[in-house]
Amino acid sequence: MSEKTRILIVEDDMIIAANISLQLSKLGYEVTGIESRGEDAVNHAIENRPDIILMDIQLKGAMNGIDAAKKIQEKTAIPLIYLTANSDEASFQKAKETKPYAFISKPFNKLNLERTIELVAEKIKEEKNETEESDSLIESLDDRIFIRNNGKLIRLMLDEILYIEADRNYCNIITPDQNYLIVSSLNTVCQKIVSRDFLRVHRSYVVNLRKLDAVADSHLEIKRKVIPISKMYKDDLMRSIRKV
Repeated sequence: MSEKTRILIVEDDMIIAANISLQLSKLGYEVTGIESRGEDAVNHAIENRPDIILMDIQLKGAMNGIDAAKKIQEKTAIPLIYLTANSDEASFQKAKETKPYAFISKPFNKLNLERTIELVAEKIKEEKNETEESDSLIESLDDRIFIRNNGKLIRLMLDEILYIEADRNYCNIITPDQNYLIVSSLNTVCQKIVSRDFLRVHRSYVVNLRKLDAVADSHLEIKRKVIPISKMYKDDLMRSIRKV
């Protein structure tokens, strides 16, 4: 590996965590740290921005692995691999909401760990290269954007857009008549669309403020679509609403 993949280990069994760290170091990965509590994992991830997080679902304390993952994803989209000895359906469904790249069942062996992380690391590189080479958001003007969609260059007026939803390195641009899937990260979209009418309200959503139908404490609605509001964006949202 020309540039080491950086991995955070979140595991409250320190013997297991140390063993994983040793294995990863031998394989050429860089371990940014070992955290045993969800709250510490959140702080570490935001401050150090590892490439991958190995997250145990069952952590001791007030915050389990899924809760920690959701907190981390409010501020940054770091790929997740869950470590779990719990195979019940409810936990699996909750974990799926955070869109992990993989699950590793405990107890696991060295080969299973090695292959899973190698596949995820390669997938991350492919997605990054694909986004850099095939960014579908071509240009943004004051009142419109131009995108590539199904081999065509399409003009979209900004006032047609209801909201934009992220799906890893893709974005869905939602209009009343049609949805447009483009190869572009939400961060890139935010940088290119310069309009006071558009605001990020969640790690996965940018909304057109002029299309809001309702705003509640933790979510808003556009055309019956319920969109979550992250705490970190709430103050900006309330200030922006007053200006619209």
